[in-house]
Amino acid sequence: MATATGNSGVVKLVTDGEVLAAVAEIRSFSIDETLDTIESTVMGSTGQARTYLAGNKTATVTIECYWDSTDAGQQDADDSLRSSEKIDFEIYPNGAGTGVKYVGEGFVTSKSITASFDGMVEASFSIQATGQITESAA
Repeated sequence: MATATGNSGVVKLVTDGEVLAAVAEIRSFSIDETLDTIESTVMGSTGQARTYLAGNKTATVTIECYWDSTDAGQQDADDSLRSSEKIDFEIYPNGAGTGVKYVGEGFVTSKSITASFDGMVEASFSIQATGQITESAA
């Protein structure tokens, strides 16, 4: 399996069905996917191993970047949060056109802007995916 460095990743966002805009000043991003399980163990003999069935999947995307109020991608994330409108996303861990991409849609559920006297102003956005995040060739 090939390994990759994180310095060329790209995140693209759009809220209005137009052209996806790359989010500027990305510092990091994450895609967290989980699968719920439902216990299906029946009453019976002691010492029985528990059994489970697959439940629903959940996915959350987090984007960390330097804050730029003029950036179209960051504005789309902000618009999604303020309007409760879905946002489309594409994430390219190895850079646009290289490796794989992850595509989905969701709602921006949080935004945080932080600053310190000796650092950059930073922003963080969280997206709760609705539906499946698909993986395909970039």
